[in-house]
Amino acid sequence: MVSEDLVRAAGVVLLRGAPNHREVLIVHRPRRQDWSLPKGKVDPGEHVLAAAVRECMEESSYLPRLGAPLPTLTYNALGRPKQVRYWVATARSNKPFLPNDEVDEIQWLPVAQARHRLTYEHDADTVEAAAALEQTVPLIFLRHAQAVKRADFKGAHDASRPLTSKGKSQAKTLAPLLDAFAIESVHSSDATRCLETVKSLAKLLGTDVQQERDLSEAGFEQDERSARKRMKQLSLHSQATVVCSHRPVLPALMDVLTSALDVDVDPSVLDSKLSPGSFIVVHRVFHEDERPRVVAVERHNVAEG
Repeated sequence: MVSEDLVRAAGVVLLRGAPNHREVLIVHRPRRQDWSLPKGKVDPGEHVLAAAVRECMEESSYLPRLGAPLPTLTYNALGRPKQVRYWVATARSNKPFLPNDEVDEIQWLPVAQARHRLTYEHDADTVEAAAALEQTVPLIFLRHAQAVKRADFKGAHDASRPLTSKGKSQAKTLAPLLDAFAIESVHSSDATRCLETVKSLAKLLGTDVQQERDLSEAGFEQDERSARKRMKQLSLHSQATVVCSHRPVLPALMDVLTSALDVDVDPSVLDSKLSPGSFIVVHRVFHEDERPRVVAVERHNVAEG
């Protein structure tokens, strides 16, 4: 349970350039007369991923593509504990920057120079941690949103069981959260509850949902070997991908992932137990002629505030 005194904030380390010539965007806040990173408080009821994207856009004019998560910062600010969650990011697009009361200047600086310009040492340490990371490609495992209970469903086939009104609301909330990772490919069990979960995301992206019968409950039960083979293909696919499936199927999918890829993280974070509408983001690094590596994993619940 989160303490009511805790100030929750989110932000990004926005990078550009080649690995050996990385630049980072920093912002100047006139009220505090400091140089910092794009970040700000999480609004009541706002998801931390949405807050990170919003704050970056508001303070820098750049729409970020979120990458791997960075170490969470915890410190006291004005007598209250503050927690700041950061993601390494790159720019997807931007608008002309307009100075305002919150931020009156932005600068792109080489990482080494940014350490001397940033006001706070913890910001400089966060930038160096971000610059040291390799570029990653996300693979997101999504459990479908809340569906009508099996006992309450009157249809002939369980695959036709739809989302509840709450589940449909969750699906709409999920779309921009998943899009924060610049998703390129959407895959889903062919069950109605899964397809309805990713419908809003596909519409936002302007793409089609690739239906995967093998990853449905019925398909998995009929041919687990085929399901595992398909999941291995998706694990090795070097596109930002979402896979929506079911609670009984997810353990096997995660097992395939850990077998197909080198995993450089604590295996416990890959626990497949997810509540409806929750998801795991697996950040992979691809190198030619090498098995992809998992270098970071994060878990999110659609209901996070």
